[in-house]
Amino acid sequence: MDNSHWLKSREIVERIIIRGSLILETPTYFGAGDHDGLVDIPLAVDPLEGKTLLTGASLTGALRSYLREYEHGYGQQGDKKSLYMNLFGNQEDNEGEQSLLIVNDSLGEKPKVELRDGVKIDNKTRTAKDKHKFDFELIEAGTCFLIEMELLLPKEDTRKEKLLLGLAIALKGLEKGEISLGFRKRRGFGSCKIKEWNVCRYNLTTPKGLINWLNEDLKEEKRGQNILTLLGINESNLIDKRYIFTMNATFSLDGSMIIRSGYDKADAPDMVHLHSNRNGESIPVLSGTSLAGSLRARAFRIAKTIGSEEKASEMINRLFGSEIKSPADKASASQLITTENEITNPLNLVQQRIKIDRFTGSSLPTALFDEQPIFEQKGTNVKFKVQIQKPENAQIGLLLLLLKDLWTGDLPLGGEASVGRGRLRGLNAKLTYKESFDIQHVWEINKKNNGKIEIVGDRDRLENYVSDFIGGIAA
Repeated sequence: MDNSHWLKSREIVERIIIRGSLILETPTYFGAGDHDGLVDIPLAVDPLEGKTLLTGASLTGALRSYLREYEHGYGQQGDKKSLYMNLFGNQEDNEGEQSLLIVNDSLGEKPKVELRDGVKIDNKTRTAKDKHKFDFELIEAGTCFLIEMELLLPKEDTRKEKLLLGLAIALKGLEKGEISLGFRKRRGFGSCKIKEWNVCRYNLTTPKGLINWLNEDLKEEKRGQNILTLLGINESNLIDKRYIFTMNATFSLDGSMIIRSGYDKADAPDMVHLHSNRNGESIPVLSGTSLAGSLRARAFRIAKTIGSEEKASEMINRLFGSEIKSPADKASASQLITTENEITNPLNLVQQRIKIDRFTGSSLPTALFDEQPIFEQKGTNVKFKVQIQKPENAQIGLLLLLLKDLWTGDLPLGGEASVGRGRLRGLNAKLTYKESFDIQHVWEINKKNNGKIEIVGDRDRLENYVSDFIGGIAA
């Protein structure tokens, strides 16, 4: 008798088809792998219909990574008994097991494209490096993808419960907006949420259930916004092993700000602050890439002032991701995550400027240009969120020093800092440190009407984080 593994039945007794409306909340890039066009990094589109394409492989990878981190923590691996390996399959040497979750490719709408510029900044001169500028295409925020997946449940009750729990955790991450997709998702791109779930279960042990599945009958489909309820999962069974420090801060604008955008209307000024489309409107934004670049440059300057350049580089590369200077350099992901946020209620004004000849003191011919920064007015706020995954105390201390520099206006954001642009005034900040699954520290920092700062929470602990940074980098 042949007892080969591939001849054994998987004993599938139930199939669950899950559909959802996935809405992009920030611009998103799904790569094409073809860089021969007019744009350096073009989008992936379906070649037949020209619609945006979200591949099942890309969505599956994001769900698998989220479930692994939720179950074991950032940077940790599990074994074959782990939820993520049971759900998504595993492969060790020449042996492995196929995934019981089938995730389909999804076509969105015909793409409404945003073009963005990227540039590498020299830390010493704070200017753009030569031959380090590139552009890329992004799918506009608000684009909808109808995602679909199918879970195959085996006869064994214990494994069935593990599969349902693992799927519920992963899909809950999409529902809460904790999973980002595509390129530069640690810099604010690819944020998304599920608007509504549709779940239909088919019992394959009965003729009715089998026929309904073959006919794709949706009469018993359930709809809702809570995937745990639709799958019958108790939220008390979820234990989050991710440890993270989060800073949510709100600032007012002190003067003006400009993050240059290379693409705007034909009759626009020569330079315009970066805008992004939200619900059909062009809204000024603070990009996660610009914020991260400013934070990295200032963090390196602080670390280098206290310690050696070698120690400073090592710490900054670990926190912000490795700086790739040659093909031999090994890449690593950033522990620090930034978001892209709308700037509320700014004032748009056009200014005309000229370039002055430094020798004669007169204006240079043909050097007249106009620009449109955003200016402060009543109600203008700049908000952003910064997170550190699995943080060290010294890294938290460094982020607190960066917050101080932003709060006092010493760290400008965007371009033209030398003429006073990009400076902020701190209004409030909420700091949260999830140190373990049952320990969480919370602080609130508020600017009072008399200009003084009020700190709610354990101030000594914050001071200790800064001391750990200074002691670690100076040792």
